[in-house]
This record gives sequence, structure tokens and C-alpha cells, in this order.
Amino acid sequence: MTTNITDDINLLLAIFPEEIRTGLEAKVQDHHHLIEVVMDLGRKPTAHFTKGEIELSGKEIQQVDIDCVVGQIGKFMDDNRAGIERTLHRISCIRNRQGKIIGLTCRVGRAIYGTIDIIQDLLESGESVLLLGRPGVGKTTLLREAARILAGTKRVVVVDTSNEIAGDGDIPHPAIGRARRMQVPRPDLQHHVMIEAVENHTPEVIIIDEIGRQEEAEAARTIAERGVQLIGTAHGNTLDNLLMNPTLSDLVGGVDSVTLSDEEARRRNTQKTVLERRSPPTFDMLVEIKDRDALVVHHNVAQSVDNYLRGRRVAMEMRTRSEEGEINREIFDAANYENQGLEQGKGKRETQVTPLTNSRRGSNGDINTSNGQTLEDVESTNERMLRSVKAFTYGANQGRLRHAAKSLQVPLVLVENVDEADVVITVKNHYRRHSQPIAVAEERNIPLYVLRSNTVNQMESCLADIFNLTVKELDPLSIAMREAQEAIKKVLQGAKSVSLGPQISSIRRRQHDLVRQSNLISHSYGREPNRRVRIYRE
Repeated sequence: MTTNITDDINLLLAIFPEEIRTGLEAKVQDHHHLIEVVMDLGRKPTAHFTKGEIELSGKEIQQVDIDCVVGQIGKFMDDNRAGIERTLHRISCIRNRQGKIIGLTCRVGRAIYGTIDIIQDLLESGESVLLLGRPGVGKTTLLREAARILAGTKRVVVVDTSNEIAGDGDIPHPAIGRARRMQVPRPDLQHHVMIEAVENHTPEVIIIDEIGRQEEAEAARTIAERGVQLIGTAHGNTLDNLLMNPTLSDLVGGVDSVTLSDEEARRRNTQKTVLERRSPPTFDMLVEIKDRDALVVHHNVAQSVDNYLRGRRVAMEMRTRSEEGEINREIFDAANYENQGLEQGKGKRETQVTPLTNSRRGSNGDINTSNGQTLEDVESTNERMLRSVKAFTYGANQGRLRHAAKSLQVPLVLVENVDEADVVITVKNHYRRHSQPIAVAEERNIPLYVLRSNTVNQMESCLADIFNLTVKELDPLSIAMREAQEAIKKVLQGAKSVSLGPQISSIRRRQHDLVRQSNLISHSYGREPNRRVRIYRE
């Protein structure tokens, strides 16, 4: 990858008082790592770099120093931002209660040419693309490059809210190429300018930075419905961040609470009230930017949102750029219903990620794998090779079933259609109703496994039968202690008492200890070998 960086650093240095400028020139050998210079009244000026910060002067900032800078830059608008004409530098101010400027953040603006290759195929697809990422990760840089590249073949209009994409002044920076730029007089009028761009200038592509208000989200939907390609950025690091944002969730389809019929709730194995996507997403694809050389792509936002809301695994693509400029791509399957795995910058929300090498897909295109398992055969604890089994669940809790499969290290695959299943797993009260899935399974001679209750212990026993595991492989102590933990939870939630399964004396002793730690009461009753523990409230 060949990159070319234009930062006009000399024009930024020229606005500072001589002592600060001298400090920067003396201490900054590689200005490409400079992020911003901070000047606060009564404090020493500092320069922030990609790795750490330094003081630029031993003297505290005086009001005359701040006034010196303000007098050499453009006018501050309602968003308290200004710039230097024909550059990408951004100066933001802090005011006191009387409106007087008492602090400045002078951020270096750079045009970095040659970085768009990692998502160029997405931009040239003609579909709308939304970029997410923490501040400073490079969203605006990518927008600038997208404008330049697409403007070579299409009519591109940039809606520049704070003149951050195309720089300050009336003449846009060369970094956006042949794209046209529309300035926004006030941030709260951005949505008006977005609609004006469509109605007055017949663009094929509209580029928007920082969609942050409900009106802007609605304007973006209006633009997309008129057949214009949208490329924009929004606040948030990940898709689920956006879904939980009531203002911006409409960008990916929005979320509504829906009440299902009894039959549909049983078919989905969910409660009657569930979350559903409200409408088609405004943006077809979503890119989560982790850093300048790593990002995650959701190629089908509608499908990703549906899978996330239903607790299914979400397919995504990880793209990374090596030091040699080579783009590496891997398809991943993220268990968004768990809080494990992929770093999201300093906030670090994590999601467990499982590679989908040689994976199979169901007829609906959804990727179905057990948690932590691929669809290839895996080796069991007694070094036998187990063939993956496709299971259709009816009333059985899928999350607990995945947990049981992971605990036993068996390749269980959950499918959405009984026609695809090797086995059907249900619970006793659903089996008694003899609903359609049960009837279909019996008619087609699909093995049917009935659980007494929705507990991990029951599910592990069921999977042991399905995969023909020996008793030794089940680790009786672990199973017994897990059963005790579930029983303790039920009693703490209001049950009068819960009886555990029969165990030998050494395991019962461990169960009693666990109950005591939870401030509950337990007694053993029955005769060997059926003696068991019963747990009570105090």
C-alpha cells in the first residue's frame, strides 16, 4: 500500500504564539504522530501524540495567548468549531459562562491518500455504507477518500457539517477530489441541507459525517428511499451499540416490541413479547472500525439485526491490512448474546468470535454453529471422532443447550427447520401437546428426545445419549454442582424447596457446602443409593 499524507502542518504552527511554536518545532521530530495541541487558561500548553503527550512551555497560558490564536483563524460557529482556510485543521473552543473563550483544542487535520483500499469494493458496490468507530479512529479520513474516489465516476455531494471533511473556507480541500461540498450553517440544520442536496443537485452519492440526531436519521432514510447511495458515520462502536440507541437505531431498521401468538412463541422457543426489526435498514452495509488497519464488515445489516435480536449468531467479516499493505479477510461468527471476545477500543465491549472455516449454511442463509464449535467433526474427551448432529429445538432453551454442548465438547448444530434436523429436542409439557413439530418428527422417524425440565443437567444427559458418551466423560461432580447452583437460584427466586438428583456421600457433602455459602438450608433424605439433597429457604 502506498500512502501520501498531506497535513499543512506549517500553517497550523503559524497560528501559535512564538514560545509554543518554538516548543513544537524543537520537540516534534515526526509531526505525523501529532494529534492536537491543547491550550487552557492558567495551564501549561501540551501536545498530544499517538503515544503520550509533552509540555510545550514552562509558562502557563495567558488570555493574550488564546486571543492571539483566535485572531488568526476563521469564525467560531454554533458548534464552537473553527478552522484555517484551505486546510483540514480544526480548532475547537471552550467558553466560560459569559461566552468568553478560555480554552482551545487545535486538532491536526490530515488528508491521507491510499487508505480506502480496505473498503473500496463496498463503496463501489452502489449500496449505502455506515461507518462506526470511536473518535480519532479514522472515520472522517475514510469519508474524505471515499468522496475523492467515487467522484471520479459519479456525482458526489458532501454535506460538511463542521467543515471537517473538506476544510475551512469557501473552496474545498483537494482531498475530496471532484466532489461538491455543501456547508451547514448550524449543526441543527444538517438534515435540511441533506434534503436540499437531493432536491437541488441530483447527486448519485451523498456523504455525511456524524449523524447524531433523530431528524438526521429520518433525512437519511428519505434520501435512501429516493435511490441515492449514502455513505456516512454515526456515533457508536458496534451494531448492538447502535440498536440500543433510541435516536439512531432507525439507521439499521429500528427495534419494536412485538407480541407473538402462543404457537409462534413455542416455535421460536421465546417469550411471547420479543424484539423485532421495525423496518428495512437505511444503510445496507455497516463497517465497525477498530483501528486504521482493522475493521469488521456486516454485509447484510437486515440479516445481522434479525439474528442479533433473536439471539442467533451473527455473521461478519474481519478485514485487516498487514504492514506490507496486503488486505486479509476472514469470515467470523459472533455470539452476540454473550459478552465475550472482540475488542472495541477503549470501551472494550467484547464478543466471542468463532471462525467459520468450511462451515455449512441452513436454507435461510443463516449460519448455524454450536458455541465454540465449527461444523467439522471434533474429537471427544476419549479421543473418538464425533459427527456433528443437527438438532431442532421445540420448547428447549437454546442458550442452555449451547452451554451444555460446549461443556461436553460435542459438535451440536441448532437448525431452524425440523426438515433439516437429525434429532428433535423438546420438553415434557411441549411433548404432551403433540404440536406440529412433534407430529412431523414422529411421522418422519426423526429421533425425539424429551427433557423433564429446561436445566443444563438434563440437557447434558440428553447430549450424552445423542453422542453416546460414557459416564466418565460427563464429570459427575461438575454436573452435580451445576445442578445444585440451578436449584439454589430457584429457591432464591421464591421456590419453597428443590430436590436434587441422587448422589454419593462425597458429592452430597460438596452440595451442602455450596448451599451453606448461599445462606440457605439443606438436608439429605432417602436411602442409598437414592439418597439426595433437598434445599429450603430459611
